Amino acid sequence: MAGLFSRLGRKRTPQVWSAVVVAAGSARRMEGIDKVLAPLGGVPVLVHTLRAFQQCPRITQVVVVTREDLLVEVADLCRDFALTKVTKVVKGGAERIHSVQAGLNEVREDAELIAIHDGARPLLPPDVLEEVLQRAAQTGAAAPAVPITDTVKRAEDGLAVETVDRATLFAVQTPQVFQADLIRAAVHKALEDGAVLTDDCAAVERLGMKVSLTRGSRENLKLTTPFDLVVGEAVLAARERGEL
Repeated sequence: MAGLFSRLGRKRTPQVWSAVVVAAGSARRMEGIDKVLAPLGGVPVLVHTLRAFQQCPRITQVVVVTREDLLVEVADLCRDFALTKVTKVVKGGAERIHSVQAGLNEVREDAELIAIHDGARPLLPPDVLEEVLQRAAQTGAAAPAVPITDTVKRAEDGLAVETVDRATLFAVQTPQVFQADLIRAAVHKALEDGAVLTDDCAAVERLGMKVSLTRGSRENLKLTTPFDLVVGEAVLAARERGEL
């Protein structure tokens, strides 16, 4: 582990930057809609997601992790939409962290920086991606985030018991980007300990590493419910009109 942290301290610019796009969820809250294949502006959601990395000059390789029943369809989409940076489409696991591990196993061995992104975040702005990649290259771990704007209550048994100070709260987005051997070690340790985590930063934080937060975007929404597809269509339309 000492060697890992000494390498992080050198802060040299990575030569190989890879991405793992996790699209293996069951979409239980989408009311029967398969969100990664749902049309958004006439194009499948996952294609929008992958195009963000295809069009990023710094990304060398993309690995897509999906459900077993979608392996062929996703591979066909990558071919049909000329997503040439996608080198592997692999089967995910029961929990998100198992899917992340499956993706990490297929990333190039010489990758020095790995971005992990939700397949259901199709509207990632290029400047958000660029900023988080650059920060991770400098610090070893970074993720985009947006400040919480709603008042947040802590509740017990359906009753509000505390108002939480939102000035210190942020909603963390993806891609979450890490020095390669750091995230590999962190995910391995989390799985070894039986920790089921909701994001990749938490795996790194368990090792005592700090994660730098960069500027996120409200456009970089995660499609979780059918309503989110409506919002996504509105964002695309606003972009076409030059309003975003």
